Amino acid sequence: MRGNTIRPFTTQEIAFLSLLTAACVVGRLMFQFIPNVQPMTALLIMIALHFGFSRGVIVTVLSLLITNFYLGMGIWTFSQIIGFSLILLFACLLNSVPFFNRFIWIQAIYSLLAGYLYGFVLAVIDTQIYGLTNFWAYYLAGLSFDTLHGLGNFGFYILLAPVFQRLMNNKNNQKKRL
Repeated sequence: MRGNTIRPFTTQEIAFLSLLTAACVVGRLMFQFIPNVQPMTALLIMIALHFGFSRGVIVTVLSLLITNFYLGMGIWTFSQIIGFSLILLFACLLNSVPFFNRFIWIQAIYSLLAGYLYGFVLAVIDTQIYGLTNFWAYYLAGLSFDTLHGLGNFGFYILLAPVFQRLMNNKNNQKKRL
């Protein structure tokens, strides 16, 4: 999103966002055997930082719907969408801070913290949806999974950010030649 208007999609952008959605889907499904360790969160943060919040949310919703068809669709899908959307919103807000968008390590640390943010948001929503009376017991029971999520995000961000940046540079160079 640039300014107060939403840019229209180009055909090339739709195709590229589709490929990024496929990467998120494949990444999440390939690592499903390791609880909460997957490249999807790191990829979504990179997508939001490069393409903006609205494009990041579109890839998020598509990726979650497709993977949840395989892994299990339920009321939790809504809390997953809200959790990831908040992660992307904070990433986009942080992207306006100069030191954040210059250093991959700072972005990777944010992706680590995003694992905890995601778990907290889901715990808040789930306790309301399921009528659980003790939020803190529920949240603390999932803290080890949030830690795995955060550590996985950090590792995947460090590994994938240089590749993603090179991909974006190549894409931008091709645009300039056309």
